[in-house]
Amino acid sequence: MRVLGVDPGLTRCGLGVVDGSNGRKVRPIAVDVVRTPPEMDLGSRLLRISDAAELWIEQYKPEVVAIERVFAQHNVSTAMGTAQAGGVVALAAARRGIPVCFHTPSEVKAAVTGSGNADKAQVTAMVTRILNLKTAPKPADAADALALAICHCWRAPMIERMARAEAMAAEQMRKYQAKLAEMKKAGSR
Repeated sequence: MRVLGVDPGLTRCGLGVVDGSNGRKVRPIAVDVVRTPPEMDLGSRLLRISDAAELWIEQYKPEVVAIERVFAQHNVSTAMGTAQAGGVVALAAARRGIPVCFHTPSEVKAAVTGSGNADKAQVTAMVTRILNLKTAPKPADAADALALAICHCWRAPMIERMARAEAMAAEQMRKYQAKLAEMKKAGSR
């Protein structure tokens, strides 16, 4: 499975592509950071990020895009910019029919380091080790993008099993409710 991991941000948006196979084997394909200057107007910044995402999607042909889920931050404008950057990438993927999954920072940290409270240095060190890289990806946004892709490769089988289980449960509930309605109808005759 080829995954494009995205660490969204307006100033720096990390992009990383990995190939995952059976088990926990992952192979690095590409990593980079899209930069936009703070003095540039918002629309132009988002367009630059969107253009880069579209180029990466076209070039690397991911089967899924994994984006870091924005969580409540103290700085509202930072959270808004992060969400907007993630949104344009999600839109670029959706336009091509590519599924988009969101993972929280603690999910990603736990997947690659074993601790949801790991710091950026620990995440970078583990990404470097997992992908057998000669040098650590820099800046941290690049490592985080790769970590997102790794996390998704490792969590995707469980996510799929959960979705199937939820669908089965919903179908069972529908059948049960139909049976109850039928019994109620038969009892009122």
